[in-house]
Amino acid sequence: MKGCEASVLLDAAEEGDAEKDASSNLSLRGYDVIDDVKSAIEKSCPGVVSCADILALAARDAVRLTGGSSWKVETGRRDGRISLSKEADENLPSSNFNIAQLKQNFVFKGLTKKDLVVLSGAHTIGVTSCLVINDRLYNFTGRSDTDPALDPTFASELKKKCKPGGGGPVLELDQGSSTISDAHFYKAVRQNRGLLTSDAALLNDPLTLAYVKRQSTSPVK
Repeated sequence: MKGCEASVLLDAAEEGDAEKDASSNLSLRGYDVIDDVKSAIEKSCPGVVSCADILALAARDAVRLTGGSSWKVETGRRDGRISLSKEADENLPSSNFNIAQLKQNFVFKGLTKKDLVVLSGAHTIGVTSCLVINDRLYNFTGRSDTDPALDPTFASELKKKCKPGGGGPVLELDQGSSTISDAHFYKAVRQNRGLLTSDAALLNDPLTLAYVKRQSTSPVK
């Protein structure tokens, strides 16, 4: 949480939980892949390539291999040595954040509204659980209601999969296109079919809305 220094890879020390143990990170996977890459590199080039650089390069390559853009990655990062779960919970944006909370969270890290929209596009890949969207479907304001910002037809489809209380199958974050890095996520958000509250929130600020519209037609390369 102190920058791109791979602290999320560290295991917990005796005095407490690590970042990977934070509630915000419990769904993270692929640690074994990074461990294997690091081991292979250490055999031929010991003590030179950091885990932080490996993560940055792996993220770039994962986007490219799923059909997205590529970009130049500057290397030379140093690995962090401290990893605390409380720092992850205090700093990572929640899927239930509204637009004001999202903007505040990103500004605190020196990021712009454009950064917010572009980085939210990571939801074009991956999955979540019914529990994450339970309140949005069944108890949005504490009165057993559904989020009015959610397309009614889409809400009905989700309720067929997700039962009250959060039971149900794993859900694609980008319904119908969850293994491809493309503009489909932004198109879904524009149609009020973004799965998360934080996805829908992108429509509630003039500038983030403008970027969503732009990304839905011509994603940043």
